Amino acid sequence: MLHVAVVGSGPSGVYTAQSLVQLHSDVLVDVLDRLPCPYGLVRYGVAPDHEKIKSLQNNLRTVLEHERVRFLGGVQVGRGGVPAARLRELYHAVVYCVGAATDRHLGIPGEELPGSWSATEFVSWYSAHPDATADGFVLGTPSAVVIGVGNVAVDVTRILARGPAELSPTDMPQAALTALAASRVTEISMVGRRGPSQARFTTKELRELGALPDTEVRVDPAELALDPAYADPSGLPAANRRNVEVLRGWAGAPAKEAHHHIRLRFFLRPVELLAEAGRVGAVRFERTRPDGHGGVTGTGSYEDIGAQLVLRSVGYRGVPLEGLPFDTATGTVPHLAGRVLREDLVAPGEYVAGWIKRGPTGVIGTNRPDAKETVTSLIDDADVLVQKDLPGDPLTALRGEGIEPVEWSGWQSIERAEAELGASLGRGVVKLPDWQSLLNAAHGNAG
Repeated sequence: MLHVAVVGSGPSGVYTAQSLVQLHSDVLVDVLDRLPCPYGLVRYGVAPDHEKIKSLQNNLRTVLEHERVRFLGGVQVGRGGVPAARLRELYHAVVYCVGAATDRHLGIPGEELPGSWSATEFVSWYSAHPDATADGFVLGTPSAVVIGVGNVAVDVTRILARGPAELSPTDMPQAALTALAASRVTEISMVGRRGPSQARFTTKELRELGALPDTEVRVDPAELALDPAYADPSGLPAANRRNVEVLRGWAGAPAKEAHHHIRLRFFLRPVELLAEAGRVGAVRFERTRPDGHGGVTGTGSYEDIGAQLVLRSVGYRGVPLEGLPFDTATGTVPHLAGRVLREDLVAPGEYVAGWIKRGPTGVIGTNRPDAKETVTSLIDDADVLVQKDLPGDPLTALRGEGIEPVEWSGWQSIERAEAELGASLGRGVVKLPDWQSLLNAAHGNAG
């Protein structure tokens, strides 16, 4: 049997496991994850009010319950955990599906002021990621600025404008629900440095803003008109054209009374976060204009937008994994059709899939063909890989080295504990918010 380790249990990791068992009848797959819970960003990145997307967990579950797939959670790979070289000893092949684990910075003065956060930190908090340490995002905050115009920016904007009645049925952790229910945020500006025709949000996500109860979405027609494609969007890709049509409808709508006001702003580039009373008080933007080559250039005109909360949502970036080569320019592991390259030579038995392979692009479904390409390369190499003698069951070896993975039964115990917690709060399933409660549940401990 070919024994393969897949590092990461998000969509790319699970689709890799799925392709392996579908395309090779004599393969055993161990899906390792640093967290005791599977599903990666589907569990910890998809907004809690997006139940349809979160239901993808059911599809991923089917793969992880396959008779030739084994989930091993709570296993750190790399620094402070199992070295990459040790994994290569335990398995015929290792596929790294570790995503893009950090966020990009703006690189402007004031970015480190209290009240300035990455959208990733905010998402981790309301998604109960066990590494989340920050709270107090919305405390004493009437105005927020979200920098970026992608789907994550739309998500955090929408969550800020949601009321407790809409959030209570979700699996949001109780502390985040309580804080958001008491939120004073009423003004939210979502700001992009380029124009509406280049925004990266999907039309479905964009339209959801207009469907929020007691919320007005405002768009400045003059800013839209700065985009050359706005007057005639016929040459745009269909998705961008639909975005422009939605924005056009909001720009022409009359003002209305509402508790929350969302302002979509374009052609504004952040240049500084301004302090007030020791924390963020405003964001200074420079007006930009199209440069004729798909980018923008500054105009020397500035505008300050007041905000006590600033969330930057300007993209993710891969981070080096100890023991693997890394291209700092692209934030990815060098590869050839998924085969890891060390100094331009194929490293036998090492592979990558997902964002660490191609960069943080595409949607969840993009990971399926990406994983299949990598698995095809691995299977082409299988006759050579399987000739290596392994020391026995990797799980036995890991336990012998003091590592006690959370197996699938442990994850099921976590699920039961989250259902019980929700029932005790009069809600549905409610996520356990920290490492200790997750591990206690996984190992059947009380408290």
